[in-house]
Amino acid sequence: MDSKSIGTIITKLRKKNGMTQSALAKQLAVTDKAVSRWENGQGFPDITIFPRLAELFGVSIDYLMLGEKRGITVAGNMLLDIVKSIAEYPKCGRLSYVSDMSYAVGGCAPNTAIDLAKIDPTVPLSVIGKVGTDENGRFILSHLQQNGINVSKVSFSYNTPTGFCDVMSIPSGDRTFFHQKGANAEFGIDDIDITSLNCDILHIGYIMLLDRFDADDKEYGTVMARFLHNVQKVGIKTSIDMVSHSRSEDYGKKLIPVLKYCNYVIINDIECCAIWNLPARREDGTLIRENLIAAMEMAIDAGVHDRVLIHCKERCFAMDTDKNLTEVASLDIPREQIKGSVGAGDAFCAGCLYSLYNNYTDQQLLEFASAAAACNLFAANSVDGMRPKHEILQIAEKYGRME
Repeated sequence: MDSKSIGTIITKLRKKNGMTQSALAKQLAVTDKAVSRWENGQGFPDITIFPRLAELFGVSIDYLMLGEKRGITVAGNMLLDIVKSIAEYPKCGRLSYVSDMSYAVGGCAPNTAIDLAKIDPTVPLSVIGKVGTDENGRFILSHLQQNGINVSKVSFSYNTPTGFCDVMSIPSGDRTFFHQKGANAEFGIDDIDITSLNCDILHIGYIMLLDRFDADDKEYGTVMARFLHNVQKVGIKTSIDMVSHSRSEDYGKKLIPVLKYCNYVIINDIECCAIWNLPARREDGTLIRENLIAAMEMAIDAGVHDRVLIHCKERCFAMDTDKNLTEVASLDIPREQIKGSVGAGDAFCAGCLYSLYNNYTDQQLLEFASAAAACNLFAANSVDGMRPKHEILQIAEKYGRME
């Protein structure tokens, strides 16, 4: 509870209701000087006065104490996912049958925003990205709007179609992607009016798949770094996600300049280690935990402002700027119940962003975000598995965590 912030809110509400300081003081049975002190940030009302203030102004006590939360904006890739279920991934020249096919939204902006809307529809949400003027673009925007998400800042390409991704998913949940960037390749810093942003957190992804943001910048290193710097300058916290890409040698070049302008970095184990040219796993597939922790520490040293958050199939990790480490095991979901893992990283991001927005501790954040990611495993596409907050907590209780 910040006296200056509370004073600003009281002043705003008093003037909105056409009241003088004297009139408000009379209603609350306090002195004019008391109201003046509150509004100047020199103290705040006794706790017993907050219910009366809330009643007078027609707002909640939480609003008086915390102010209006402006929500979360998710920017970046906007795709149509064509999810194809196959029994196994064939060798080159061989055939594998497609047992099921479905269409769904994909990419950082739709996946993360829709997941957030399903977790808690009261959070104000908006997306920023670029689509073509085609049926696929209309499909994406329609699904976002159906979930109550503001799409007014989405741009359109009149020359390039909406990006898409063929997703080949096998029963274990592993998947392979065939990606057409489409309009995402045209999405750039000039498509975003930073002065019009009205959010507490801006999350953007995927680095490595946004050509114009990944481009070099003489002053900042990359255009993405310049963009995030400008967003932080207007008081908005920044968060990034990236994509696992075959060009792993570019990870450091594209990510290191960005880190100093990030409040939150939410990526997976492979990506975090690849930034620093460290292997994340041994030949038998087991996690090299010491390498992951070293990579997180190097990200903090590179300038991350608040948190590095890492997800992998076994565990998830959080590290703050004092290099305090928190880790939580993944939920123990039976293999036969797993229908796919498309968008699991975005589901984890949504759980992290919701937790950060609501000031969870790192332990609470990881427990919630890992459970949100697990929900994703119950559907073949990127968003249908997500559940409301209370159901996510129930799922965590039901399945427990891996040893």
